Amino acid sequence: MTSPSPARQLADHVRRVLGDGPFRLPGGWFHMGAVICDASFQARTRYVSTLRPRLLRLQEEWPDAVTVRGFRDRLATHDLAVAMDFRSPGKVAKAHDITDLLVAEGVDTREDLHAWIARPAGRTALRAVKGVGPKSVDYMGNLVGRSQVAVDVHLRAFAADAGVPQLGYGQLRAAYEEAAALLGHEPGALEHAVWRAGAGLDAAWAISFGSCSVEVSRGREEGFHREVEGCRALEGDHVGRRGEPLAPGTGNGSGDGLSV
Repeated sequence: MTSPSPARQLADHVRRVLGDGPFRLPGGWFHMGAVICDASFQARTRYVSTLRPRLLRLQEEWPDAVTVRGFRDRLATHDLAVAMDFRSPGKVAKAHDITDLLVAEGVDTREDLHAWIARPAGRTALRAVKGVGPKSVDYMGNLVGRSQVAVDVHLRAFAADAGVPQLGYGQLRAAYEEAAALLGHEPGALEHAVWRAGAGLDAAWAISFGSCSVEVSRGREEGFHREVEGCRALEGDHVGRRGEPLAPGTGNGSGDGLSV
C-alpha cells in the first residue's frame, strides 16, 4: 500500500484539527517601519504581549516612517532600541541592515516590497542580510500582503502531529502549499490558521472594548489581564491579528500586522 504524500497527510490533518475553513489571509502592515521591525524582532519573541504593542506604538510615534526612506531618516536621528524598548543589539542591527538594503534597491513602499520580494534576486539579497533566513523572507512577504508559507516551530509541530517525516524548509513549505491547493485554500491563509492553532489561539473568542478587541484562547489565561489592559490603553486604534491591516482610510491607515 502506497503511503500518502506529506501534502495529503497535512491536508487530512487540517480537516481533522481545523475543519474546512474558510481561513483568512493575513494582510500585514502599510507602515514600512512596522514591517521591518516585525520581521527583525519577531523571532523567539512573544508576539501578542511583547512585540505587537511596540509595533503599534512605533507607527503612532513615527508616522513619517510609513515609507522605508522615512524610517531610514528616523534611524539616523533616533535609537531604535529605545523606540522599540527592546534591548537586542542583533535584532536592532538586522532592522538597520534590512532598511539599508531596501533603500539601496529602491524599495520604499508596501507595494514596492510586495513586488520586489517575489523576485528571486530580491529574496537572494534579503537572505544575504545577517540573521535573515528563508522563513524571515516568507514571513516578510506575508507582512506586505503576499500569500506565502513561513515555516516556523508551530508549522513543524503540526506537520509532525500529521505524521509527516522530517523535511527541509523548502520541502515542508512546498508540502504546505500543495496541501493548501488540495483543500482549496490560499497558502498564506492555511499557514495563518495552523499558526493560530499552534500558538493556542484556535477556538478563541473576542473580548471587545470600544473599537479594540483581544482574542483569548479558551483555557489559556496567562497574559490575559495584561492583554486586556493593553487593549484598553489603545482604545480608538484597531487592534487585530498578526498580518491583518487597517483598511486604507481607517484609523491611521498604517495597519496592525498582528497574527493573533
